[in-house]
Amino acid sequence: MFCLPEGLAAALSTVLLATLALSRSAALSCLLTGGLYLALRLFSLEPVSPQRAQQVVQPRGNPARIAHRGGGHDAPENTLAAIRQAAENGATGVELDLEFTADGVPILMHDDTVDRTTDGSGRLQDLTFAEIRKFNPAAKHRLWRDYRGEKIPTLKEAVLESMHYDLIIYFDVKGHADQAVKALKLLYLEHPRLYNTSIVCSFMPDVIYKMRQADRNVITALTHRPWSFSHFGDGKPRFESSWKHYLMMMLDCILDWSMHNFLWHLCGASVFLVQKNYVSQEYVKQWSSKGVQVVAWTVNTIAEKMYYENVLEASYITDSFLEDCDPHY
Repeated sequence: MFCLPEGLAAALSTVLLATLALSRSAALSCLLTGGLYLALRLFSLEPVSPQRAQQVVQPRGNPARIAHRGGGHDAPENTLAAIRQAAENGATGVELDLEFTADGVPILMHDDTVDRTTDGSGRLQDLTFAEIRKFNPAAKHRLWRDYRGEKIPTLKEAVLESMHYDLIIYFDVKGHADQAVKALKLLYLEHPRLYNTSIVCSFMPDVIYKMRQADRNVITALTHRPWSFSHFGDGKPRFESSWKHYLMMMLDCILDWSMHNFLWHLCGASVFLVQKNYVSQEYVKQWSSKGVQVVAWTVNTIAEKMYYENVLEASYITDSFLEDCDPHY
């Protein structure tokens, strides 16, 4: 028998009442709500057990400290040096950004261009792996003098380095859902240890849905930042045009409601990665009641870290293990 969790039942009730208020049609309201219920029943993917997910999110029963982009403040982001430095600095795990070159090689890169972090220029979709390998990923880092000779690593190189230091891995998939799922599925088959030491996460629900379809044993997470359509990470509006700004804010509201009420269930996500400013004790409890773990990003001051570890008892992602710093967007 299919039974909706309490939160989803409330979401369906909201849809019913909202549609009824807007359309004043009982038939349309029931049809839309029934259609959503049927879709959830037919297409929702079962998550891994909450106990197994918790063991990865908090591997030693304590809040985990995850290095954002490998720890982009302490070492050049998304490099093998960053992984080694994170391990040395006491990280529990690393968050690594997955992207692809023009010839389909999975690499670590946050942006869709190499301009911000390297001495090269161009879009990843226009550059082969051989070309990208020549660039210096430490070129624009504040500690570039300490990291000469670094190369942009392949996904496999980064995984081997992370496993060598017994680090939990958060694979942050930036896009290319089909390509990413294929690459990750092969990686899990080659290294079964990853099933209990890693999480696949993405801002895009289709990535998580396809990953769960491809391999039901992989632990997955949805990543979310409220107001991401209408504002940049630092809070500045994305659009100067008022109508575009408010349209995007409306879409933000719809996305936020969807993420919290049914998308996590549809995708079979076991973890919710959310921007730190929106996390509270009540927020953690709400997700916990659904069997979902909360991980916050990017927690960059000692006071915030103490709050997460001692009060919220929640894992977090940070740019630095050595000092307070501004978040990297």
